[in-house]
Amino acid sequence: MTPQAKLIFTTSLLLGTTITISSNHWITAWAGLEINTLAVLPLISKSHHPRAIEAATKYFLVQAAASALVLFSSMTNAWHTGQWDITQLTHPTSCLILTSALAMKLGLAPFHFWFPEVLQGSPLTTGLLLSTIMKLPPITLLFMTSPSLNQTLLTSMAILSAALGGWMGLNQTQVRKILAFSSISHLGWMAIIISYAPKLTLLNFFLYTLMTSTVFLTLNTTKTLKLATLMTTWTKTPALSAMLLLTLLSLAGLPPLTGFLPKWLIIQELTKQGVVAAAITISILSLLSLFFYLRLAYCATITLPPHTTNHMKQWRINSPTSAMIAILTISSTMLLPISPMIPPIF
Repeated sequence: MTPQAKLIFTTSLLLGTTITISSNHWITAWAGLEINTLAVLPLISKSHHPRAIEAATKYFLVQAAASALVLFSSMTNAWHTGQWDITQLTHPTSCLILTSALAMKLGLAPFHFWFPEVLQGSPLTTGLLLSTIMKLPPITLLFMTSPSLNQTLLTSMAILSAALGGWMGLNQTQVRKILAFSSISHLGWMAIIISYAPKLTLLNFFLYTLMTSTVFLTLNTTKTLKLATLMTTWTKTPALSAMLLLTLLSLAGLPPLTGFLPKWLIIQELTKQGVVAAAITISILSLLSLFFYLRLAYCATITLPPHTTNHMKQWRINSPTSAMIAILTISSTMLLPISPMIPPIF
C-alpha cells in the first residue's frame, strides 16, 4: 500500500471517529460509523492474503448489519417520539435494538464470534486499530444513551462476555486471538458499569487502550504472532520482554499495576449500587482471563523454550525500540498512584 493511500485511509478513520463522537443527530452518527468501516477495510486486506480478504469480508458484513440496525433503531425512535437527538432515545424497542447493534459493533457477547477471526486475519498494527480506535464510536454512543438502556440486559451481556472471553482464550496458541478474547473480556467490564457510572466506562476504555497499545506495539517490534515465537523473543530484546511481562500482568488487572485501577473502581461502584452478585460473578470470571495472561507472560520471559522450535534465535535486534513503546509501557504499569485524584471526578 502506498503512503498516500495509507494517509487517506488513516485520515478517513480519524474523520469518521470524530464525526460520530461529536454528533447529536443519529444520521450524522451513522454516517461517521460508515466512514469508519469503509476506511478500515483496505487496512485489513492490504496483505492480499486469502485470510486477510476473508477477515475484511466478515468485518464488512457484520459492521454493515450493525449499522443498519443502528439506523433502524433511530428511525423507530423518531417515529414514536419525533426526536432524532441521540440523547432522546426513550422508546424501549429502540433501546433494545440499539444495544444489540452496538454490541455487534463492539464484539460484545453473544455477538462476539466475528472479532477473533477478523483480528487473526489482520496485521498487528491493523489489529491494534480494531481493538482500540474502532471501539471508541460505539462506546461513545452507549455513553450518550446510557440513561435509557436496559441495565439487566447490559449486565447479562457483560457477564457473558467476561465468561466467554476468558473461557475461549484458554486453549489458544495464536497471540492475536488471545488478545481478541482479552478484548471481549474487558468489554464485559465496560458494559456492566455503563448504566451506573458511564465515566468509569470511559476510564476503563482509555486505560485498556493504553495497555493494549503497549502489547500490540511490543509484539509488532519483536514480530511475534504465536506462542512458540514468543518463547524465542528473550534473546532478541531481554528488557522489552521483561516489560511485556509487567504489561500483561497489568492487562490482567493485578495490583499494584495500572490495570487494577478500573477494576477496583468498578467493583466499588457496583457494591455501592447494591449489585453485589454481579460484582462477585464478574470478578471470579476474570480469573479465567488471568490464566492466559500468565501463560503469555511465562512464554514472554522464558529463557529457553521447553521444546525444539524451527525459529531461528536472533541474538541482536536490527532496529532499536521506539521511545513510544517505553512511554506506553511506563504508563500502562505505573498509573495506580493517581487513583486518589479520580473518585471526585466521578
